[in-house]
Amino acid sequence: MAKFSPMNIETRKLTLADYDDLKESMEQAYDTLGGQIWSKQTIAKLLKLFPEGQLCIAVDDKVVACSLAIIVDYDEYGDKHTYQLITGSYTFSTHDPTGDTLYGIEIFVSPEYRGLRLGRRLYEARKELCESLNLKSIIAGGRIPGYHAHADTLSPRQYIDKVKAKELYDPTLTFQLSNDFHVRKVLKNYLPGDHESKEFATLIEWNNIYYQGVDASARSAKTIRIGLVQWQMRLFPDINAFYEQVEFFVDAVSGYKSDFIMFPEFFNTPLLQPYNHLPEMEAMRKLAEQTEEIVQKMHEYAVSYNVNIISGSMPILENNKLYNATYLCHRSGKTDEYRKIHITPNEQKYYGMVGGDKIQVIDTDCGKVGILICYDVEFPELSRIYADQGMQILFVPFLTDTQNGYTRVRHCAQARAIENECYVAIAGCVGNLPKVNNMDIQFAQSAVFTPSDFAFPTNAVKAETTPNTEMMLVVDVDLHLLDELHHFGTVKILKDRRTDLYEVRLLK
Repeated sequence: MAKFSPMNIETRKLTLADYDDLKESMEQAYDTLGGQIWSKQTIAKLLKLFPEGQLCIAVDDKVVACSLAIIVDYDEYGDKHTYQLITGSYTFSTHDPTGDTLYGIEIFVSPEYRGLRLGRRLYEARKELCESLNLKSIIAGGRIPGYHAHADTLSPRQYIDKVKAKELYDPTLTFQLSNDFHVRKVLKNYLPGDHESKEFATLIEWNNIYYQGVDASARSAKTIRIGLVQWQMRLFPDINAFYEQVEFFVDAVSGYKSDFIMFPEFFNTPLLQPYNHLPEMEAMRKLAEQTEEIVQKMHEYAVSYNVNIISGSMPILENNKLYNATYLCHRSGKTDEYRKIHITPNEQKYYGMVGGDKIQVIDTDCGKVGILICYDVEFPELSRIYADQGMQILFVPFLTDTQNGYTRVRHCAQARAIENECYVAIAGCVGNLPKVNNMDIQFAQSAVFTPSDFAFPTNAVKAETTPNTEMMLVVDVDLHLLDELHHFGTVKILKDRRTDLYEVRLLK
């Protein structure tokens, strides 16, 4: 299988060493504003005044997006201010570290990278900064670059109302509204020279709900949001229809700001239908020819929707051997692969599949995770090796045809959560495929399991879906609870092992 082109995406603080990249990206982004760009001296001043507020996104170590901000005491300026006033005639003397509002003075993405939704990442980084500094809100003057096309027939307020109602699309305002900002008022003569906006602007605001009455420690918990897709097996007229269904779930789960989304094992087998006239082994090898393209799509979705995707599992052919593999497509642009180690008798008999031979915990931006595919979770040695490598969440995409098979996966997954002091998420397929051989029926109830102690649900089930119904499940898990369990739990399973008497270890 060919290698994917990796892409490393990093959201971080801007530095003066980034200026050359920044200048190039600004020149591309500011074309419609006459090409005016921020000088190196101005960037240096902002970095000295408020380094935490100057953020950027680097793709493969090149800065391609940026947001700049200051802190102000907003009551001193009120809602009728101009950009010149709020920035102190562009000197930023208005920056007040004791102020209550994070004021956005700039945000842009190089046109070449706008399909990756990097603007959303900058907004999320600003929100996190606002919360961490205990500021009341984020306020900015937003351009309405689509207004010039409607200025003869609509007032700015009418134009904004139509954008809100999704009757019109504005590349800036539509994006801001979708990122939880609301419009406080219309500003006149806000940014001289902005002819696309007719020099009007929206005063937009995002309110920090943690500003009052919430202790900082309440926001420090390492809470990870997991989205599980309980996938309905259905035939697709072509692969593009399949992608539409995949993207629907990715979009929906990312809309809830999930950190992970997981699809089930062999969720792409509806695409076997055109090969149903072939023996099962040949059909599965034909399906394997599509895996590289599907994973590349998943890779693109992970980056553009800013969510880590466990791609379900798919067949791959390498050196004439057929494997059952899954991919963790990181939102940073990296991709990791895991191959199912324990192949079921059914997979061996009908598809001639062989098992993988690598097991290694995966580092993500949300901690250390492990992946096992279906039957693998019934072998406790694998997850114990993961636990010794620091695993906090175990992801298990599965496919079971009968309730007996599902019961094995479910109860083994629950056991893995308890004995390894971790969270275990399982996601499976439901429904049937009457025109695909050996994929007739499926039974599933997806769920997230927890350890069993006072800090967790009494039945050790964090949440679960309705059985045999297509749906998605969005669940929050707190990694700090795992640390507390490990050190202060009623029982300490990992610590109390008799390693003087026995051990579980990799042989290769």
